Amino acid sequence: MAKVLLIAEILDMVQGASTKEERIELIKKHNCLALRDVLKGGLDDSITWILPTGTPPYKKDDKSPSGLHPSTLHRQSPRLRYFITGGPGERLTPSKRERLFIEILESIDPRDAELLIAMKDKQLKKLYPCLTKPLVKAVFPNLIVK
Repeated sequence: MAKVLLIAEILDMVQGASTKEERIELIKKHNCLALRDVLKGGLDDSITWILPTGTPPYKKDDKSPSGLHPSTLHRQSPRLRYFITGGPGERLTPSKRERLFIEILESIDPRDAELLIAMKDKQLKKLYPCLTKPLVKAVFPNLIVK
């Protein structure tokens, strides 16, 4: 059985590719809901996060080997809808919403947790300078609205 890659590992490979064509192929090859959610959430200006900016106070689990965390971003990405304007999380109190986000961060690999924080702060380009709207639109023409 093939190892399921972290979203951060996929984006590391995309960043390491030398041409736009290679980057497009890598994104296509590793296409999954979690990857599309991260790209849309971090690059689409129509997505507004209803979480405070910056790194929340969460416990990083740097001791567990990669792949042995309680959950993965693949499993947790459907819960991201609780943190955007127009999503079901608007009905939650800010403290409950922030606690939910921290639970996700604490359950996944620290590299994917760092990626989620960058995504919600619209700072993906700091981690992965190659990630641009034109690159993502070349792979998923309808993913990014604005």
